[in-house]
Amino acid sequence: MARNIVTGSEETYEDRQFASESIRPARFEEYVGQEKTKQNLRVYIEAAEMRGDALDHVLFYGPPGLGKTTLAGIIANEMGSRLRVTSGPAIEKPGEMAAILNSLNKNDILFVDEIHRLNRQVEEVLYPAMEDFAIDIVIGKGQTSRSIRLDLPKFTLVGATTRPGMLSAPLRDRFGIVGHLEYYSVDELKEIVLKTAEKLGIEIDGRGASELARRSRGTPRLANRLLKRVRDFAMVRGDGKITSKVASDALDLLEVDQFGLEKLDRTILEVLIRNFGGGPVGLETLASSIGEDAGTIEDVYEPYLLKTGFIVRTPRGRVAAPSAYEHLGYDIPAE
Repeated sequence: MARNIVTGSEETYEDRQFASESIRPARFEEYVGQEKTKQNLRVYIEAAEMRGDALDHVLFYGPPGLGKTTLAGIIANEMGSRLRVTSGPAIEKPGEMAAILNSLNKNDILFVDEIHRLNRQVEEVLYPAMEDFAIDIVIGKGQTSRSIRLDLPKFTLVGATTRPGMLSAPLRDRFGIVGHLEYYSVDELKEIVLKTAEKLGIEIDGRGASELARRSRGTPRLANRLLKRVRDFAMVRGDGKITSKVASDALDLLEVDQFGLEKLDRTILEVLIRNFGGGPVGLETLASSIGEDAGTIEDVYEPYLLKTGFIVRTPRGRVAAPSAYEHLGYDIPAE
């Protein structure tokens, strides 16, 4: 069991599965999408087991909700190891990281979410731990202080980040395996929706699953969340079965349009077009105009708007693309 650094409670991967209504896949066979990453991980895990060694340290990066935490759990299950879970913001002092590392057993998986938010003093503890499987502890103060090196069992650090550019070079270079998680296709999301519906006992047909998948922004976490909300509409306003019409009507009420854009997505585009003539406009100015945190826009909303081609990021700022004008019903400027 792993001790949660925030709550101090003991938790296992099975506990977290139960908390999410057991919809997380536990094995590679159950995990849909990210085929290249899965294929490579299978090879790395099998090779590590053949050597009788710990898996090399792994870094997953990509937009939120694509399965980084789930993959960490799958790695632990595939290797028969314990999974310890924490996050970058939760570890404030080097001593906290040292305590976590010192509690690890051989071949344990330490998962650090939002690893880019570790402060530099905490990172310093990780360097020898990742490279030499040891930590340096300073005892005493001033002239009487001395450093003691404690050996650690071989473990695997799995880091997850939505902003790889914010990782320091020394930390990034110590990861031997790097996996980029990409947005999911509509077909992959449809398969995920159908699997989740089966696990939760939700009645849904193929067209209803397709409608949900189409509006889920390429993100499994969002697809599962929308499935639960549409289930509520189907139970209250229908016969409990999710069809294409039920899904479409419910998602319209939830203000999720045919491209998966939510209210704030459309607000960003509206402000770009109406307030700034389509741009370019800087991130901070845009954030102030809509009353939202700049980091939230950059990490949560902007990646999908960039992927779908509704905005363009230029050296001078964000610019609304012609498709944004068309989608919102505005005339495209001649220039």
